[in-house]
Amino acid sequence: MCIPLPVDFLPSMPSVLPPEREKAVRVRAMFDSIAARYDTLNRWLSLRLDQGWRRRTIREIGIGPGDVVLDLACGTGDLSALARLAGARVVGVDFARNMLRVAASRGVGAGLTLADATMLPLRSGSVSVVVCGFALRNFVSIPEVLHETARVLAPGGRLGLLEVDTPRGTLLRWGHAIYFRHLVPLLGGMVSDGRAYRYLPESVVYLPDEATLLGMVRAAGFARVTKHRLSLGVAQLVTGVRKGRHGLEPRLFPRTRPAAAP
Repeated sequence: MCIPLPVDFLPSMPSVLPPEREKAVRVRAMFDSIAARYDTLNRWLSLRLDQGWRRRTIREIGIGPGDVVLDLACGTGDLSALARLAGARVVGVDFARNMLRVAASRGVGAGLTLADATMLPLRSGSVSVVVCGFALRNFVSIPEVLHETARVLAPGGRLGLLEVDTPRGTLLRWGHAIYFRHLVPLLGGMVSDGRAYRYLPESVVYLPDEATLLGMVRAAGFARVTKHRLSLGVAQLVTGVRKGRHGLEPRLFPRTRPAAAP
């Protein structure tokens, strides 16, 4: 017999999730406020697993020389740096100015642009790969972002969406909930913006369930849509291939030359 384990025995705090009409402004301000210590806290709070997940993303979608990569919501440029190291040309886009400043100071080797994910300053079909790390839950409208992503991808281009996830097993799910929902806000608040590190675990509610998310990606114009569970399910990687004209899947996977450079 499986006995359910409680996950809410620790005191809870009032929600810091913003109203939908304020989400973009509040999330931008939050990331600007934590930019200086964002990388250090990512390594610490993920137990240094986060870079392994990013390297898996680069390998899974086959980024290499000849690719033009868009790092969507690039933050401080971790995925941009890895894609550049693999030999690709990289454009990083984010709407938080301080995040881009940190990325520039790190010398990630990407062209960095301040822009909204629903209005990308790139020509249609101009990139061969789009990657996005831990940002889906911060977008106001995931379907809009996915359709804009599909617009800038050349037919046969690849998509890699890296995000947090919830483990399936009862015991692991319980331990993950305690750590992610209670300890992460506590530890993050000790060295950075406490409200921001309360928002990050709470924002998981913005993520669609697996079937809905994969359906959104397919509806945006992608084929071969697959979810990969990482580290026993505490993170997820969703991959797909941009369909060609008339909905036909091109035969250029895993790598295709972009229609035009951004």
